[in-house]
Amino acid sequence: MEVNPVLVESSVVMAMVLCVHMAVWNQHSWCAIALVIQAFYVQHKWDRLLRSGGAVFQFRPTANSGIVPASMVMPLLGLVLKEKCSASGNVYFERFSMVVTVTGMMLALFLSLIALGVTRPVPTNTCVIAGMAGAAILYTTKQTLTVSEVIEVLEVLLIFVYLCLIVLYLLPRCFTPGEALLIVGGISFIVNQLIKRSLSLSEAKGDPVNYFLPVVVVGSLLLGVFFALLFCFMESETWVSSLFFHMMTAVLALGILMPWLSLFIGRHPIMWLLDFVTLNEKRLCLLGYWLFLASVATCVVLHQNYQRQSGSKKHQASTIVRKYFHLIVVATYVPGLLYDRQLLHVASVGCLAVFLVLEYVRYFRIRPMGQLLRQLLTLFLDERDSGPLILTHVYLLLGMSLPIWLFPTPCAPKGIFPGAGGLVPYAGVLAVGVGDTVASVFGSTMGEIRWPGTKKTMEGTATSVFAQIIAVAMFLIFDGSINLNSTYTWIVGSITLVAMLEAYTSQIDNLFLPLYLFILLLL
Repeated sequence: MEVNPVLVESSVVMAMVLCVHMAVWNQHSWCAIALVIQAFYVQHKWDRLLRSGGAVFQFRPTANSGIVPASMVMPLLGLVLKEKCSASGNVYFERFSMVVTVTGMMLALFLSLIALGVTRPVPTNTCVIAGMAGAAILYTTKQTLTVSEVIEVLEVLLIFVYLCLIVLYLLPRCFTPGEALLIVGGISFIVNQLIKRSLSLSEAKGDPVNYFLPVVVVGSLLLGVFFALLFCFMESETWVSSLFFHMMTAVLALGILMPWLSLFIGRHPIMWLLDFVTLNEKRLCLLGYWLFLASVATCVVLHQNYQRQSGSKKHQASTIVRKYFHLIVVATYVPGLLYDRQLLHVASVGCLAVFLVLEYVRYFRIRPMGQLLRQLLTLFLDERDSGPLILTHVYLLLGMSLPIWLFPTPCAPKGIFPGAGGLVPYAGVLAVGVGDTVASVFGSTMGEIRWPGTKKTMEGTATSVFAQIIAVAMFLIFDGSINLNSTYTWIVGSITLVAMLEAYTSQIDNLFLPLYLFILLLL
């Protein structure tokens, strides 16, 4: 019997939406159900546009549009965060979570309008369903948000529109519509939050650690857009252009981002960072250990390229070789989660900045490293790197880091949640570092029974679930702050749902899987 993988993927996401709805049960959760229903209908229109070449921009081939899984991430994330912040009595973050929910719904509706606007003939039934869902969401927004919060949502929507035009035009075939919704939508929200907090410094709240990520994201965005537009009119491979790139990067970092960051933390960022990393010997030991692992990863890249140049017929790294990096990342993140999560937070943000700058150097062929990086990384390309950017390693970093960056510390008593919530910071390690790695290795080497409609195997999915359960048991042994309180059934069910999503989704699993496991464990 022929099974449509898109239908199974949508069914898994619908099951997750119902789980959140049963736990939260408010106006916004009903709107989430309406949103996932309309997203299911709109996804078919997007898929038809992609197959016929009628989409406005060039999206990543060999994948469906991914509207259903992408549309639900921000709304569900806001719903579960609101529930936790409401239980802890943190009104500020409770209202903030409501803004996240409504913003995610509005961005998804906007993407639906684009698909419906360019589809011919006009899909009447889908327009009616999308209109009903949109009306319910708008009515709920009017009832639950203040005027200033509605304006904030509209600001994010405006930034999203302009960023989509820029990113999708400059970077064809890098994203599916769903991936663009999630990535550009998240960046738009961060940009708006940073602007808002910069205009009201006296009301800025939170740990100084939390300001590094927004500043790095905005700085990387400014750098990329500026040089992408500049190098449309001049050659980027000359020494003059390369020198200009390095000078402007230094000016942006030292002349704009550093003073901007100092306004939030009240000190010079470099001096604050030196005091932060030298606070105790444990942090210095962790940094030394991470530098050693970074050297190991570099040696793996060089060794694989040496084998290719020494006469081997291997043109692409195998799945098992690529999963070496997953194991290295697990070895990096687990000690940080166990011993110093703040240091891990800052280090992962710094690593993101380095990855993005190196990708700019490779993409623009900036001397002296640009061409070398192109040669080294070509071996590790897969079918998802079909555009001008190589983002696989960035997605891996994001998948491992997002549960740490998104963890609602002000709403967590003693910095941790009871029950399954204690595993929330480990969501990236479980879903990507353990689950996805084991599924790929065992599925590609020993898998024989394939899930209907996909290349993934049942053996890979089963071993993925089993490996994640073993990992949870190991975390219980080494992390004394975790107390699951008889929530084992929910944890196993959450891991199984995410494993099924991994088996059927054609989106970037390193990005989607940890976010959905984060949402389910936070309930």
